[in-house]
Amino acid sequence: MHPRFAKPLETLSAPLQAALRPMLDEGFNASFSPAQIAILKAATGLEDRALRLALLPLAAACSVAPISKFFVGAIACGLSGHWYLGANMEFAGPGLFHSVHAEQSAISNAWLGGETGISEITVNYTPCGHCRQFMNELSTAKTLKVSLPDDLSELQSFLPHSFGPADLDITDALMSPQAHDELVLESDDPLWQAALTAARQSYAPYSQGYAAVALQFADGRVFCGRYAENAAFNPSLPPMQMACAHAVLNGEDLGTVRRAVLLENGNSPISQRDAAQSTLKALGSVELEYKAV
Repeated sequence: MHPRFAKPLETLSAPLQAALRPMLDEGFNASFSPAQIAILKAATGLEDRALRLALLPLAAACSVAPISKFFVGAIACGLSGHWYLGANMEFAGPGLFHSVHAEQSAISNAWLGGETGISEITVNYTPCGHCRQFMNELSTAKTLKVSLPDDLSELQSFLPHSFGPADLDITDALMSPQAHDELVLESDDPLWQAALTAARQSYAPYSQGYAAVALQFADGRVFCGRYAENAAFNPSLPPMQMACAHAVLNGEDLGTVRRAVLLENGNSPISQRDAAQSTLKALGSVELEYKAV
């Protein structure tokens, strides 16, 4: 079990602790399968929403908040029945806009896990306007529920008179399957191939700036992030931030990055290169390897 879970685990009920411990082993990937959820429910007698609220301290334990010291956890319910943890992430050094919000973290965790939408997101603090706009981009935005410790409401009640992809004639919203096979790269390097696969699945209907980052760590593991664009532009989630958040959720130390590659569409009017380099510099790690295709 990762050390970060030790203290929050102690705050949970004894039955929940006992059921969780075998799940929080070295292979824990910040998600719970329907079978695992059934075990937790049987052990505690809790229903879905109450169980997610009880599990929020585990999600918040994944938070990296050197600036705010404000630890936010989220759990996204995928349409497949899996639950995905997320937590806020801050980078000391570059501008605050490099930050990842807990809702973005949980949603991207679900997206990278193969989900095509989420039905409900549980958060320990009220979503900010940035997150409300980000969630409004989702394929399930019109039916998405937001669960807080003292409230359960539909996203649309948090965002009246909303602006989203439909206002820009986009019907294929975030988390819907993407296949940008026009991106081609001749390389036998597994890390570049991982970045290519992720870039082809990225979501950038407004700029066509399809992009992905692949990070390789000292233990050999590789984590990718895809660009997730937004109709309001600013809440877009860069691929470097998504890759970092996903790695941390899976127990990696960002200080052990050994290689970082960015692949993007060279025909787009935007580029992720400068932002990705800035984030890497904040981590004090390796130089960014870059290809535009």
